[in-house]
Amino acid sequence: MLEVDEKSLKHGVLTLVVTLVEVIQEALEIQAIRRLEGGDLTEEEQNRLGEALMELDEAMDEIKAEHGITASVTDLHRGLDDVVDEVVDKLINPARWAEEAQGSPSEGKPTQ
Repeated sequence: MLEVDEKSLKHGVLTLVVTLVEVIQEALEIQAIRRLEGGDLTEEEQNRLGEALMELDEAMDEIKAEHGITASVTDLHRGLDDVVDEVVDKLINPARWAEEAQGSPSEGKPTQ
């Protein structure tokens, strides 16, 4: 039977949730920059948007510090970034994707 300690489970789930919120936050920041550069926002809207994003950033830092998950979130975020980079690379270089699907000698598969 698999035994899971409640503290580790809570730590892991909170790390995942906070990391996902950070990913969403990054998407919001990119969209905000596009709107700022596009001139779609009034000065008041720009100020409110900037303040809201800063408050979210501060709240996320506070949550990570309070729960001792700063390093875990950083590690998971880095891992997600690596996965995304790999997928984008395969989309840009479809020949590599085909090579990996067929298996290459460098992966330890026998050649014929």
